[in-house]
Amino acid sequence: KMEEFLNLTQLKTSLKEAILLDYFTAGFWWAKEMNFSHIQLSGFMDLLNFALENLSGKHMTLGDNLKELERAMSGKGETESEEGGDLNLFSTEQAKAIIDYLVTSLFKHYKAYEYLFHRRREEPVISNE
Repeated sequence: KMEEFLNLTQLKTSLKEAILLDYFTAGFWWAKEMNFSHIQLSGFMDLLNFALENLSGKHMTLGDNLKELERAMSGKGETESEEGGDLNLFSTEQAKAIIDYLVTSLFKHYKAYEYLFHRRREEPVISNE
């Protein structure tokens, strides 16, 4: 169902799509294990997308993305991105857990995600040999 929701059409042949499916599926199950309500689950998935879109679409550096996440989570001022989190959705403990999750799932691997989204890869050549 996640594959359909994310509109992933080349999952079996695209490393990028497989990684995105893994990223969002892992986040979804983590949030379910945290016993988030449906509204919190939706907000958390928005935050995952928010951070990933800052990297993939806006080419933000790790530092800039962390600043945007801080603004979004704290509700301070306007973020450069149109979407962000809602301070009232999560308790302080939940917000800390979300930040820890994002650090371990995305920010520690930021260079790998940058490579995935911003480096041109040559198409593999498959021959009869």
